[in-house]
Amino acid sequence: MSHLLAGVMGCPVHHSLSPRLHGYWLEQLGIEGSYLPLAVSPDRLGEAVRGLPALGFRGANVTIPHKEAVIPFLDELGETAKRIGAVNTIVVRQDGSLFGDSTDGTGFMAALRQEAPQWKAGAVPVVVLGAGGAARAVVDVLHRAGVPEFRLVNRTRDRAEALAHHLGVNARVFDWGDEVALEGAGLLINTTSLGMVSRPPMELELGKLLPDSVVFDLVYNPLETGLLREAAQHGFAALNGLGMLLHQAVPGFEAWFGIRPSVTSSLRQYVEVGL
Repeated sequence: MSHLLAGVMGCPVHHSLSPRLHGYWLEQLGIEGSYLPLAVSPDRLGEAVRGLPALGFRGANVTIPHKEAVIPFLDELGETAKRIGAVNTIVVRQDGSLFGDSTDGTGFMAALRQEAPQWKAGAVPVVVLGAGGAARAVVDVLHRAGVPEFRLVNRTRDRAEALAHHLGVNARVFDWGDEVALEGAGLLINTTSLGMVSRPPMELELGKLLPDSVVFDLVYNPLETGLLREAAQHGFAALNGLGMLLHQAVPGFEAWFGIRPSVTSSLRQYVEVGL
């Protein structure tokens, strides 16, 4: 079997944990292949994506800032990518055509179910901070899981309102910092970059959440953000974004390399060392 290739396209991309993650699986599963960081500037994105088949790539992940911009260069989109308007996984088919879909939502849900199995999509509202691509993926998958009401908190109300309209969800939009949004909610998700290394902290008082709430911060560098520290002080389940990163990678790896990998504690520990 020839040496199999996949990678991740981003700008910048040197900080990505995906090469370490996929490299672990390749070694563990005895697959002759490589997963490479591919630094692609926005003005060369079309050339890079269209060049994947010629270079022998089975596909690639797509990260910031290309998740939406990549769509015009693909031949077909999966149903999730069509709904949310973003792609994070490209598969080169045998005929050389390019298929794109998003696994961010399923990765989020798999991490939530694994790390907070007590959470159920019942009658309790969900609060989402931010209204970008990650928020769209999260709201989409939670809506499909049966969440009845979303509370969207974003600096720009128009973007949050557009997200709710685009996905057809029952949502109330709140101004940034309005803690009324948290009253009686049972799940809070930060989809912004606040709290990430070199970014300002997320400042939010969590006392209005229900006692058995889950706080899920999609940030994973650092593994414990200020938001998660406060969540733990309140006795809430506090989840970082590493689990989502690991789980969203599973479908792409399977499509490119032919084996479905597992998300294990040893994988998580190995990837954490790369932070």
